[in-house]
Amino acid sequence: MNPESFLSGFSFLVMTQEKPPLINREISWLYFNDRVLQEAADKSVPLIERIRFLAIFSSNLDEFYRVRVATLNRLATLIDKVKEEFGYNPKKILNQIKNIVVKQEKKFNALYEEIIKELADNKIFILNELQLNVSRGQFVKKYFRERILSTIVPIIIDEQKPFPELRDRVIYFLVKLTKKGTKKEKVKYALIEIPESLDRFLVLPETNNLKFIILLDDIIRYCLDEIFFVFDYDAIEAYSIQVTRDAELDLDKNVSERFIEALSKSLQKRKKGKPMRLLYDTSMSLDMLNIVVVKLGLHSESLIPGNRYHNFKDFIDFPNVGEEYLEYKKINPLPVKDLSIYKGMFELIKQRDYLVNLPYQSFDYIIHFLREAAIDPRVISIHITLYRLAENSRIINALINAARNGKKVSCLVELKARFDEQANIFWTNRLEEEGIKVNYGITGYKVHTKICMVTRLEKGKITHYANLSTGNYNEKTAKIYCDHSLFTSDPRITLELNKLFENIDKKTISKGYQNLIVSPLETRKKLFGFIDREIKAAKSGKKAYLILKMNSLADEQTIVKLYEASRAGVIIKLIIRGMCCLVPGREGFSENIEVISIVDKFLEHARVWIFANEGNEEVYLLSADLMTRNLDHRVEVGFPVFDPELKEEIRDMIDIQLMDNTKAREINALNNNKYRKTKIKIPYRTQIDTYNYLKHKN
Repeated sequence: MNPESFLSGFSFLVMTQEKPPLINREISWLYFNDRVLQEAADKSVPLIERIRFLAIFSSNLDEFYRVRVATLNRLATLIDKVKEEFGYNPKKILNQIKNIVVKQEKKFNALYEEIIKELADNKIFILNELQLNVSRGQFVKKYFRERILSTIVPIIIDEQKPFPELRDRVIYFLVKLTKKGTKKEKVKYALIEIPESLDRFLVLPETNNLKFIILLDDIIRYCLDEIFFVFDYDAIEAYSIQVTRDAELDLDKNVSERFIEALSKSLQKRKKGKPMRLLYDTSMSLDMLNIVVVKLGLHSESLIPGNRYHNFKDFIDFPNVGEEYLEYKKINPLPVKDLSIYKGMFELIKQRDYLVNLPYQSFDYIIHFLREAAIDPRVISIHITLYRLAENSRIINALINAARNGKKVSCLVELKARFDEQANIFWTNRLEEEGIKVNYGITGYKVHTKICMVTRLEKGKITHYANLSTGNYNEKTAKIYCDHSLFTSDPRITLELNKLFENIDKKTISKGYQNLIVSPLETRKKLFGFIDREIKAAKSGKKAYLILKMNSLADEQTIVKLYEASRAGVIIKLIIRGMCCLVPGREGFSENIEVISIVDKFLEHARVWIFANEGNEEVYLLSADLMTRNLDHRVEVGFPVFDPELKEEIRDMIDIQLMDNTKAREINALNNNKYRKTKIKIPYRTQIDTYNYLKHKN
């Protein structure tokens, strides 16, 4: 970190004589996930999409428990050291988390019941096992015998034997078999693992234009008698439980030839991590719940009451058997002005820079850029960093074809991309089979940057063409993530990018970039320098402002620096989708800071920095959020936008976001996720207005 910036921030704290206001990052993240839940509650959102927002909320919460809560549980064993180092008691935070999550789960369950009723109003019915008539019951029985029965293996719980190992995020039925006798009841308990390999939803035959869907869970409930026919019982009941386990990986930090093997073993361990949460059906009797709690050694903070359906993330694939208006209308990707996949892209990029704004414009431009490189006889090499890849990656196919055509292809595949490690191991092996040089990463750092460079021999001279992006080279997420992707041959960028790739090949990172902003060695220093420049301008009575857009703001030193800038009179506008640990509007700290969060049908993923710079406004695009890990522990790249027309385009899109009074929420000290209202009566909605802006412009 820049010593002058640190001392400046320290002096600011001494001057205020007050601890800077900060929101705990875990608590702030839960407030973000509540904004996702707001979308499920918003009746202007199409009905099927509201179900999908419930699924996103649930999936987010699963990952939160697997990673963040798991980390807090580890820290809870070192309370005194943690309080001294981080300033908070992890056990207290865990208790706050439980209280918030229990409230959110109640809201979640109420929303689900509400949506079920609205589906019925649209002639779509989700039936459970008690609502099947004879004909539909026969249909379900047939389906069960043909597709499900062979995958079900119940485990009888025996007091004398260890409790079965419950897999992470897998749904289980805890089954109770009761036999009434003359003296006392006889009870047996069993576990059934709900198969993940089968579709969660079964569409039943339509009747009188009425649509019917049943969940896999309820099909199994309906057919329990066919599973336990060998037992003598009078009553049988089954309730859902789901364990979420610690998903953090304990890995050797030294990236070596053995790294893939070590990572593969760690992924196997992940399935057996310590239980962090037990989600259970509140209809379950206390004796059944106690069995699981005692056998797994769970604490009360880990118990989260839920409804009968768990793993709600599967509802992201809930089938729309109704009208088209129940889903968001698919957008047709817009063209980028003057950039054509039917012409030579290198010749076009040689003349000027181009910006692709995803998902409003097509990811196919990036695919075509690599395809053209794969067959162009003048192309010598391709360098690229890959973080998260699509399941059937056309990026990989283009790189393989380039290698087959004799191009030198060098890929850095980040094997530590959380929850994508297994897929990245697969692609690494696939690339190496084709003779492509694969770099597994840099010791001690996760490589999160999204950069690609094609080197071409033109009239005996080396020329570089680059693509730099705020988002992953992933054609699937590119359809739903809002990102910016820049094509350039500007030597101010490409020569520095070439230097960076040379360093990456050597598994090292150096300083000295004039135009690129590279973590972990320079991003913090450069950001603080930009902020200091605005502070100096404000103190001189000049116009001073900065606009930062990101996914998350959690780095404490950066927050203190922003407080210092606000106190100096710099106008600060922040657009933050996820967690925000800064508290805006606090007297003496952040009167000049406004923060909004936009949550809508697309995921706002871009990172943008804009600085007044005394009238010569500067615009940067980045892969990094303002979190300590991005600034100090990852390889990230920020890059300037030099082209005046593209700078104006980005500024226009940011202005549209700052005008949003439909899907923007205020981030404030109350953390109430209040929808932002402006004095302007015309409704502004970022994602619709951005699409229309680009459509009109191009």
